[in-house]
Amino acid sequence: MWNWVVSIDQALLLGVRRWESALVTRLMRGFTRLGDPSTWIVMGLALGFSGGQGPRLAWLLGTGATMAVALSQILKRLCCRARPSVRLDGIGGFAALAENPDAFSFPSGHTSAAFAIAMALAGEGTGLGALTLVLASGIALSRIYLGAHYPLDVAAGVLVGTLSGLAARMFVDGAQLVAVVAPFGYSTLRLAA
Repeated sequence: MWNWVVSIDQALLLGVRRWESALVTRLMRGFTRLGDPSTWIVMGLALGFSGGQGPRLAWLLGTGATMAVALSQILKRLCCRARPSVRLDGIGGFAALAENPDAFSFPSGHTSAAFAIAMALAGEGTGLGALTLVLASGIALSRIYLGAHYPLDVAAGVLVGTLSGLAARMFVDGAQLVAVVAPFGYSTLRLAA
């Protein structure tokens, strides 16, 4: 069964690579660069210093990204799946179009972080959630197109990121709830319930 899944995964990767053109490669490299940690750090700092809801959004972004990166790195070291550039080098003219940040492929760290941030910022009423979801989708597709990850790696990254983003929302919003009600003591919580 696993061999069948791997063969479909490889076939999908090679199918995506049929779109290869200079323009699409530039676009996909741009998406991948937008998924680098430096982009998220700059975005988090900009939000943090923007005032209003900005600091809360920065906490959501940072918490979601940190959770996703930590979880994806643990999974990478547990699964040890080689990148497509190692397994498929030369098969059907395959060659990676981007440098790989590490040796392991499963799950995609870029995708995990991007979807964690998109989920953490979803529904915040600023349009930031929708913008980051579009960006996360582009980043995910770019990781397949550039040959950095198999489609299954990216799908796992979407799952890890989504769960991390939801956890970040619960953590940040829960921490704010505790900070708001803690000065009033336990009896206030019991009365409100």
